[in-house]
Amino acid sequence: MMNNKSLILIKQFCLYNEIENTFIKELHNYGLVEIVVEENEEYLQPEQLPAIEKMIRMHYDLKINFEGIDAIYHLLNKIEILQQHLTSTQNKLRIYEEHKTL
Repeated sequence: MMNNKSLILIKQFCLYNEIENTFIKELHNYGLVEIVVEENEEYLQPEQLPAIEKMIRMHYDLKINFEGIDAIYHLLNKIEILQQHLTSTQNKLRIYEEHKTL
């Protein structure tokens, strides 16, 4: 059982952001967010909030449907992973070049 003090009640989150509760359920159906159920209440984990807020803007401001959000979210994750690999490779190359000049 998680410490639900750190969890965000979905009902409150939706009220605060002026969105429908079904929006979070739909994101969950696409596997984009995890819903934690405790004592018949549904919660979000705080670390998911930045991604959810981006998805809210995509859907409500840019009128992107859930299929589009799903595709964009996965592409952005792939880009982030590629950037991490690129940084790691650049660091290895820098170390190699520093040793080569010694």
